[in-house]
Amino acid sequence: MNVKQLFGILLSAFVPAVTAMAQTAPVQKEINLIGKVRSASPGNMVYLETNGQPALRLDSARLDRNNQFTIKSRIPDGGGVYLVNIAGGQKVVLLLEGGETLNITADGFQTDLKTGKKGQAVVTGSKNMEYYGKLMGMYEDIRAKSTAWQSQYNDAAAKRDQKKMDAIMAQSDGASKEFTDKVKALLPEMGTSLAALFATNFLSVDTDFPTLDNLARRFETENPNSPQAKGFIGNIARIRGLMTGSVAPDIALNDTTGKAVPLSSLRGKYVLVDFWASWCGPCRMENPNVVRLYNKYKDKDFTIYSVSLDQSRENWVKAIRNDNLTWTHVSDLRYWQSAAAQQYGVTGIPKTFLLDKEGKIIAKDLRGPALEQKLEEILK
Repeated sequence: MNVKQLFGILLSAFVPAVTAMAQTAPVQKEINLIGKVRSASPGNMVYLETNGQPALRLDSARLDRNNQFTIKSRIPDGGGVYLVNIAGGQKVVLLLEGGETLNITADGFQTDLKTGKKGQAVVTGSKNMEYYGKLMGMYEDIRAKSTAWQSQYNDAAAKRDQKKMDAIMAQSDGASKEFTDKVKALLPEMGTSLAALFATNFLSVDTDFPTLDNLARRFETENPNSPQAKGFIGNIARIRGLMTGSVAPDIALNDTTGKAVPLSSLRGKYVLVDFWASWCGPCRMENPNVVRLYNKYKDKDFTIYSVSLDQSRENWVKAIRNDNLTWTHVSDLRYWQSAAAQQYGVTGIPKTFLLDKEGKIIAKDLRGPALEQKLEEILK
């Protein structure tokens, strides 16, 4: 078990955070960046860049003889996540909404090759950056702890010390919850700011949806025109529609004969909406269990609506035949770009939604004994 498997949310949280916000808006606002670099050479260039792939250079300045720089530029109103690139040696993340004057003090290196010290930067002048500093401070603290725990876990695993492994996992779980609780505690005072949107990258829709939903509704009420919040609001609205008790969004993809078969056409029956693919090993391993349950309950108002994320029609049809999947199958053969997968927020398979006779979601992600237990409960 590696670090990302054991402490994935802690170690990868920063990755989506700096790529989550696009920078588009019609009105331009001025920003002022005043900086000092501790370890650099006069004449080196400092660039203001977009945070994307590839990064776009928006403006630049040259370090003076005191290793100081000033960048006066303009960004779209509402801003987003930007980077200050110091001579290619260090990149400093900035949350900019427009209208700020920020003071930046940076080491000028990503990592010191002699000491291994990580380059530091302090940015002052806005509440967004104040909150960003707090969030990243908490994150760096738990990342250091999780690295130590990973080493301890690996040692315990090598010795097959299950008690020690369980104790480390308990520590990790407790620290993860504490970290999440601290992020949640900061959200109310961050309001409808870029920092609040940034903080959502440390939360999970699976366990923290009420918090995320409250923030999205707050943006809708207090800051509905925020260009950076529109994607967040839309995503939460989609997830809201997939919560237990909600009517499942309709799907109308084609079956293996090319005929459109709407999910809604199965109303009046309990329906297991099953996202899978011929290339998905866990899906294929689960199929015998699903076949058994389908045959057991198909005469009791139960059916299955399978949505494949295949790209090859031949592979899709062959898997259906080989696994004896005799229920409704649909696909647009667009892999992860499947319209239904995106509509349902599917980022991993197998993924299931169990619907009642009215098309409402009554359970999600049921497999194996859990699926059988739920079907026995509702179809007894």
